[in-house]
Amino acid sequence: MGAKILYVEDNPDNRLLVRRILMVEGYTVIEAANAFQGLEAAQREIPDLILVDMNLPEMDGLSVTRELRRESDFSGTPIIIVSAHDGSEIRASAREAGGTAYISKPIEFDELKRLLDSLLSDGN
Repeated sequence: MGAKILYVEDNPDNRLLVRRILMVEGYTVIEAANAFQGLEAAQREIPDLILVDMNLPEMDGLSVTRELRRESDFSGTPIIIVSAHDGSEIRASAREAGGTAYISKPIEFDELKRLLDSLLSDGN
Protein backbone atom coordinates (compact mmCIF):
# COMPACT_ATOMS: atom_id res chain seq x y z
CA MET A 1 0.00 0.00 0.00
CA GLY A 2 1.22 3.50 -0.82
CA ALA A 3 1.87 6.33 1.56
CA LYS A 4 -1.06 7.82 3.44
CA ILE A 5 -1.79 11.43 2.44
CA LEU A 6 -4.18 13.77 4.22
CA TYR A 7 -5.69 16.45 1.96
CA VAL A 8 -7.32 19.37 3.80
CA GLU A 9 -9.38 21.32 1.24
CA ASP A 10 -12.80 22.95 1.51
CA ASN A 11 -13.61 22.75 -2.21
CA PRO A 12 -15.15 19.32 -2.96
CA ASP A 13 -14.24 19.50 -6.66
CA ASN A 14 -10.58 20.06 -5.81
CA ARG A 15 -10.65 17.20 -3.29
CA LEU A 16 -12.20 14.85 -5.85
CA LEU A 17 -9.66 15.69 -8.55
CA VAL A 18 -6.63 15.38 -6.28
CA ARG A 19 -7.97 12.19 -4.67
CA ARG A 20 -8.42 10.54 -8.08
CA ILE A 21 -4.92 11.47 -9.21
CA LEU A 22 -3.27 10.37 -5.97
CA MET A 23 -5.17 7.09 -5.84
CA VAL A 24 -4.08 6.27 -9.40
CA GLU A 25 -0.51 6.85 -8.19
CA GLY A 26 -1.08 4.30 -5.41
CA TYR A 27 -1.48 6.64 -2.45
CA THR A 28 -4.08 6.22 0.28
CA VAL A 29 -5.99 9.51 0.55
CA ILE A 30 -7.76 10.84 3.64
CA GLU A 31 -9.85 13.94 3.06
CA ALA A 32 -10.92 16.75 5.35
CA ALA A 33 -13.29 19.55 4.32
CA ASN A 34 -12.09 22.11 6.87
CA ALA A 35 -9.27 22.87 9.28
CA PHE A 36 -10.86 21.24 12.32
CA GLN A 37 -11.62 18.02 10.43
CA GLY A 38 -8.06 18.12 9.14
CA LEU A 39 -6.53 18.40 12.59
CA GLU A 40 -8.78 15.61 13.85
CA ALA A 41 -7.97 13.36 10.87
CA ALA A 42 -4.25 14.01 11.32
CA GLN A 43 -4.42 12.86 14.95
CA ARG A 44 -6.50 9.81 14.08
CA GLU A 45 -4.67 8.70 10.92
CA ILE A 46 -1.07 9.93 11.42
CA PRO A 47 -0.52 10.47 7.68
CA ASP A 48 2.84 10.23 5.95
CA LEU A 49 2.29 13.60 4.25
CA ILE A 50 -0.25 16.42 4.54
CA LEU A 51 -1.54 18.71 1.78
CA VAL A 52 -3.32 21.74 3.24
CA ASP A 53 -5.09 24.51 1.36
CA MET A 54 -4.05 27.95 2.50
CA ASN A 55 -7.53 29.49 2.30
CA LEU A 56 -9.78 27.42 4.54
CA PRO A 57 -12.83 28.72 6.39
CA GLU A 58 -12.55 29.18 10.19
CA MET A 59 -8.76 28.67 10.30
CA ASP A 60 -6.33 29.17 7.41
CA GLY A 61 -3.84 26.58 6.24
CA LEU A 62 -0.90 28.39 7.81
CA SER A 63 -2.58 28.16 11.22
CA VAL A 64 -3.32 24.47 10.63
CA THR A 65 0.35 23.93 9.80
CA ARG A 66 1.47 25.76 12.95
CA GLU A 67 -0.92 23.65 15.06
CA LEU A 68 0.43 20.44 13.56
CA ARG A 69 4.05 21.49 14.06
CA ARG A 70 3.38 22.03 17.79
CA GLU A 71 2.83 18.30 18.16
CA SER A 72 5.74 15.86 18.18
CA ASP A 73 3.82 13.36 16.01
CA PHE A 74 4.08 15.81 13.12
CA SER A 75 7.50 17.37 13.66
CA GLY A 76 8.94 15.46 10.70
CA THR A 77 5.82 15.02 8.60
CA PRO A 78 6.07 16.78 5.24
CA ILE A 79 3.37 19.45 4.94
CA ILE A 80 2.67 20.97 1.54
CA ILE A 81 0.81 24.28 1.51
CA VAL A 82 -1.52 24.66 -1.50
CA SER A 83 -2.79 28.04 -2.67
CA ALA A 84 -4.21 29.81 -5.70
CA HIS A 85 -1.90 32.71 -4.84
CA ASP A 86 1.76 32.58 -5.71
CA GLY A 87 4.75 34.73 -4.99
CA SER A 88 7.71 35.01 -2.68
CA GLU A 89 5.69 36.46 0.22
CA ILE A 90 3.25 33.54 0.19
CA ARG A 91 6.09 31.03 -0.04
CA ALA A 92 7.94 32.73 2.82
CA SER A 93 4.77 32.66 4.96
CA ALA A 94 4.37 28.95 4.23
CA ARG A 95 7.97 28.26 5.32
CA GLU A 96 7.62 30.38 8.46
CA ALA A 97 4.50 28.44 9.44
CA GLY A 98 6.41 25.17 9.15
CA GLY A 99 5.45 24.13 5.65
CA THR A 100 7.90 21.78 3.97
CA ALA A 101 6.92 22.86 0.47
CA TYR A 102 4.47 25.02 -1.44
CA ILE A 103 2.51 24.32 -4.60
CA SER A 104 0.21 26.71 -6.43
CA LYS A 105 -3.23 26.09 -7.90
CA PRO A 106 -4.23 24.97 -10.34
CA ILE A 107 -2.11 22.02 -9.28
CA GLU A 108 0.22 20.79 -11.99
CA PHE A 109 0.10 17.06 -11.36
CA ASP A 110 3.54 16.22 -12.75
CA GLU A 111 4.98 18.81 -10.37
CA LEU A 112 2.93 17.37 -7.48
CA LYS A 113 4.09 13.85 -8.30
CA ARG A 114 7.76 14.91 -8.35
CA LEU A 115 7.30 16.74 -5.05
CA LEU A 116 5.58 13.76 -3.41
CA ASP A 117 8.22 11.36 -4.73
CA SER A 118 10.95 13.59 -3.34
CA LEU A 119 9.37 14.15 0.08
CA LEU A 120 8.24 10.57 0.60
CA SER A 121 11.47 8.91 -0.56
CA ASP A 122 13.16 9.76 2.75
CA GLY A 123 12.18 6.53 4.48
CA ASN A 124 8.39 6.56 4.18
